[in-house]
Amino acid sequence: MKIGLIGFGKAGKAVANVILSSKDFSLEWVLKNKSEPGLSTAKEALNIEVDDESIIYSRSEMEMDRFFGMHPVDIIVDFSDAESIFQYGSSAARHGVKIISAISHYHDDQITFLKQLAKTTTVFWSPNITLGVNYLLFAASLLKNIAPGVDIELIEEHFKAKSGVSGTAVRIAETLDLETESINSVRAGGIVGKHEVIFGFPYQTVRLVHESISREAFGSGALFVAENIKDKKEGFYNFEDILRPYFFGQASSLS
Repeated sequence: MKIGLIGFGKAGKAVANVILSSKDFSLEWVLKNKSEPGLSTAKEALNIEVDDESIIYSRSEMEMDRFFGMHPVDIIVDFSDAESIFQYGSSAARHGVKIISAISHYHDDQITFLKQLAKTTTVFWSPNITLGVNYLLFAASLLKNIAPGVDIELIEEHFKAKSGVSGTAVRIAETLDLETESINSVRAGGIVGKHEVIFGFPYQTVRLVHESISREAFGSGALFVAENIKDKKEGFYNFEDILRPYFFGQASSLS
């Protein structure tokens, strides 16, 4: 399966590393905001010896319809910024390219645009594409449903330079009907990402914690999604759509 990657920052490089290490996927190209002299491929940048082309192009220099015609892929994985969907989205949809977006936060107009694209191609979006976080979401939602009235607190921790509340924390808060203003944020050092949901019962607490040990977790999550949407028709999908068959399929097999 041929993949194009948009974004080559810290997360993008970690994702590229996972794709390049996979036998089932091929990294065809990477789109960066600006060209970088002396750096032509992702495999060169990451010092990985594979057959993948992984050629690095500058987004600012590309006319996207022409680019997709010359460099076809099956799926785009987007780890860039929220605005980039307006640059490549329509062209990708016209060329039948599926879109996996791992952008942590979109504004309403951007989400509306994603849903418009989903009428033409397959679009998946998750503010956090790691599997563990999405398992946490399922477990937290279940616990809240069976323990009405329980006190719930949400803490998110990230590296010092990260601005704003994480999109993952906002997603968890929405799932648990919490006010986003009540999210407790910690910014320190080089923390990749940690989310903790605390359930306060009388005389006891239950804590659900997810911590990203390495940014490669984003890459394994992206490939999990790619494998699960490769045969899906046009539509707008999230992790619940992907994971539901696993949860309920397993439950039915045990009954």
